[in-house]
Amino acid sequence: MDTKLTLNVDKHVIEKAKEYAKSQKISLSRLIESYLASLISQKSKDIEITPLVESLSGVIELDKGFDFKQEYSDYLIEKYK
Repeated sequence: MDTKLTLNVDKHVIEKAKEYAKSQKISLSRLIESYLASLISQKSKDIEITPLVESLSGVIELDKGFDFKQEYSDYLIEKYK
């Protein structure tokens, strides 16, 4: 059942949202409804770990002080020199 809702939104935002909805070939109401539905969906926030990924867990052991972010950064710098 659809119910009417009144919102106060900045005029510029409304204009841009109407343009976007038109480009997507949907109504502004449907666009907002879809957005709100996505916000309140009951989807799990946790990422499901597949059996393959789980089987790979613990395959590699890293040194305690290993900084993987720094190592990856160094790798990218070297790669794109």
